[in-house]
Amino acid sequence: MRELGEQEIRDSFINCSKGEAKRINLPRDLGERPWEELDFLGWTDPGAPDRSYLVTERDGKVVGVTLRLSANRGYRPNLCSLCYTGHTRGGVALMAARKAGKAGKDGNSYGIYICSDLACSLYIRGKKVPPVGGVRYEESLTTEEQIERARTKLHAFLDELTKQGASTA
Repeated sequence: MRELGEQEIRDSFINCSKGEAKRINLPRDLGERPWEELDFLGWTDPGAPDRSYLVTERDGKVVGVTLRLSANRGYRPNLCSLCYTGHTRGGVALMAARKAGKAGKDGNSYGIYICSDLACSLYIRGKKVPPVGGVRYEESLTTEEQIERARTKLHAFLDELTKQGASTA
């Protein structure tokens, strides 16, 4: 992923208003991020830990979504559906995103189980290891194939957010 600037990030959000995007707390360390090793930029709002953000490049465009940690405290898987990293309790969360357009205004959302710290790109590349008790399972796929799988799953998630049907998380 190429390095993104503040305004480009704010302009990328597809599931919130321009006013909401303007008020998003962006990471202060944008210049220090390992951009060349990221498939997406992900962060949690330090002032609202139930709110996260994900920004990626797709088909030459920058696409961002706002995410909310699900209030459902029942069953939680411990395997991220993007990078397949195993975590202990709380390391994977259901993150729901309001759909884009009219469907989102009507209250429709879609969710994905993903690493709570949004560091999937770094786990896949071996640049970060899961906290104690977590594991990166050995796979027969190459690192490049794992990266492509994660991108494909992320793009499928984004596709669901732009559909105007009534799917909910």
